Amino acid sequence: MMELVARRFRTLGEPLRLRILQQLEAGEKTVGELVDALDAGQPNISKHLGILYDAGLVGRRREGNAMIYGINDPMVFRLCDLVCRSETKRSKAAFEALNGRTKVKR
Repeated sequence: MMELVARRFRTLGEPLRLRILQQLEAGEKTVGELVDALDAGQPNISKHLGILYDAGLVGRRREGNAMIYGINDPMVFRLCDLVCRSETKRSKAAFEALNGRTKVKR
C-alpha cells in the first residue's frame, strides 16, 4: 500500500502533470486541446498523460480518431488544495516574519 501512495506522490511531483490535471478539472479534453492550452509539445503531453493514466489519476476513451482524457480520481484535487493551503499559510508566515524583522532593523 505504501508503494502505491509513494507512486501517486511521485506522479504529482511534476509541474506539467499538475497543469494537465488543472486543465482537466474543468472537463474532458483531447490531447490537442491540452497541447494548445498548455503550450507544450504533443509528445510531451502524451507522455505525461500516460503516466497520469498508469497512476489511475486520469481516464481515457476513444471518440473517433481522438483520445479524450478526463479525471478518474477527483480526490487528487482535495489533496492539491490541502497542499496549496498549507504552502500559502507557510509562505504568509515566512513573509510576516521577514516583514517584522525588516521593521525592527529600521
